[in-house]
Amino acid sequence: MEQQELKKISDELYQSLRTGVAVSPLTERFPAITIDDAYKVSLNMLAMREADGERLIGKKIGVTSEAVQNMLNVRQPDFGFLTDKMQFSERLSLSGMIAPKAEGEIAFRLKSDLKGPGVSEADVLAATDYIMPCFEIVDSRIANWAIKIQDTVADNASCGSFVVSDAHKVDPRELDLPALEMKVYKNGQLLSEGLGAAALGNPLSCVAWLANTLGEYGISLLAGDIILSGSLVPLEPIKAGDEMSLEISGVGSLAVVFE
Repeated sequence: MEQQELKKISDELYQSLRTGVAVSPLTERFPAITIDDAYKVSLNMLAMREADGERLIGKKIGVTSEAVQNMLNVRQPDFGFLTDKMQFSERLSLSGMIAPKAEGEIAFRLKSDLKGPGVSEADVLAATDYIMPCFEIVDSRIANWAIKIQDTVADNASCGSFVVSDAHKVDPRELDLPALEMKVYKNGQLLSEGLGAAALGNPLSCVAWLANTLGEYGISLLAGDIILSGSLVPLEPIKAGDEMSLEISGVGSLAVVFE
């Protein structure tokens, strides 16, 4: 696609992010858009956020589990960027979001850089400082979540915000990550359960995929980055007043109130 078209899409999505007004699917209006085009739009949006004073603190992979792929009808992972303004603690405002959904994940904190191609699970493990429980709040700027892979990549992997638990920092070398059990609760009731294996078979595989995919565009996962490795459970719609918590065997727990 021409740069002028990509800028138009970038500006439109950025305005949607700031106003909370959804746009119609990009893939319907721009059928020629490719994943490479979508990635350029995502980078344009990141540049606009940084110009507004936001600071890049990590990256994310999404649509890693079969449950989420089935819910969104997207059949391959997506990828995006995390800024400091997207991170919240135990209270998270949904103000300005369009159709938020919560998902439980394992977050990685890196102690050394990773750059693809050729990054393996062993490389990810060696580069990881610790892992933490995480809630990611996804929110599509595309109306009615009517997305294809190009839509979600352009839209920063449909990322809204996230919460990680600094109280639980665990060395992943001590754990069998595919066997980790997650339980998610909503308003005091058990909502869903999942295993680490739900995310491409192993959360380490997810981070390796992210490093190798971003490496194709000259982007590294950096020491100090927070990396969200993909949901282990189905997405759950949320609204102000909801409370959610999760437990990950051997890792810890995390609770959040949505306002």
